[in-house]
Amino acid sequence: MRGGHAQTLYAALFAPRPPVSYQRERWETPDGDFIDLDWVSGSRESPLLVLFHGLESGSGGHYARALAAACRQRGWRFVVPHFRGCSGEPNRLARAYHAGDSAEIAWILERLTRGRSAPCLAVGVSLGGNALLKYLGERGTAAGDVLDGAAAVCAPMELAVAGEVLGVGLNRVYTWHFLRSLKPRAVARLQRHPGIYDLAALRRARNLRGFDDAVTAPLHGFAGVDDYWQRASSKPLLGNITLPTLLLNSRDDPFYPAAALPDPAALPSCVQAEYPESGGHVGFVSGAFPGNLDWLPMRLLGFFDEQL
Repeated sequence: MRGGHAQTLYAALFAPRPPVSYQRERWETPDGDFIDLDWVSGSRESPLLVLFHGLESGSGGHYARALAAACRQRGWRFVVPHFRGCSGEPNRLARAYHAGDSAEIAWILERLTRGRSAPCLAVGVSLGGNALLKYLGERGTAAGDVLDGAAAVCAPMELAVAGEVLGVGLNRVYTWHFLRSLKPRAVARLQRHPGIYDLAALRRARNLRGFDDAVTAPLHGFAGVDDYWQRASSKPLLGNITLPTLLLNSRDDPFYPAAALPDPAALPSCVQAEYPESGGHVGFVSGAFPGNLDWLPMRLLGFFDEQL
C-alpha cells in the first residue's frame, strides 16, 4: 500500500487489529486528579514497555493493540498510561493534556520504575512522541536512571509546522476528525469549570491553530497558540538526548513534512534516525490485502532488543 494518506487512513480505520485483553489500573495524581493505565501483565522480571499515545487516542488505537499483542507474544509487560481525559472518563481538574507535557511523562515513568528490577523502555507516538522526546531532551543523562531505551514514532517535533500543514488540503480531514472529539470534550469541561476559556472562541475554532489558541494554551498556562507551539516543541532539545533513542518518521507523513525532519548527521550519536519513504502517519501497513500492522512492532522491538 502506497501513499501517506492511504497508509494513515487504512491503518486507522480498516487494518485488522489483534485482540488484546487489558487490565486497568487507576492512579491518583499528586495534584488531585487521576489517570488510567491499561496493562498487559507478565513476569516482574520481564522488560516493561510503556506507550505514550497520540492525540485523542489510547490503548484501543491500532498501533497500541499491535504493539500490545507483540509484547504479549514474547512475554514482555506492556502498559498504556492514558493522558488525562483519554480513558473514557473526564478528568477532575480544569486541565487536559498537551504535546509538551513532559512533566507528566516524568511523573509516570518515575512511578512505573520505582524499585524496578527489570529493563524499562518507552515509545511515544505522534503527540506522545513529541512529549517523550521533550522529556528526554530536558532530562539528559538523568533519563537513563529510569529508561534503557526510547523511540518516537511520527512525532510532530515542530508543532507550528504540523499545525499549519494539518490546516490545508486533504489534511483538513484529520483536523475535522480530531475536532469532532476535542470540541465536545472542551465544552463539557467548560461546563464543569466555568470561565477557564472563552466558549465563543472555542466554537469559532475550525482548525488546530484555532483550538489550541482558544483552549489548549489558556488551559495550560501558555500566552497563546504560538507560545504553546514554540515552547512545547521537542526539536530544539534533540541535541541534549543521551539515551539510545529511535526516531522513526515516514517521509510521506501527512502530519509532518519530510523537509522538517532533523538532519541525522546533526543528531547525537545515541539517536538513530530512520525515515522510510512510506508509512503515512503511524500507518506502516504491510503484506497483501487486507494488510497487517506487524511492521511497526517488529521494528520497535528489534531496536529495543539491541539496548538490552
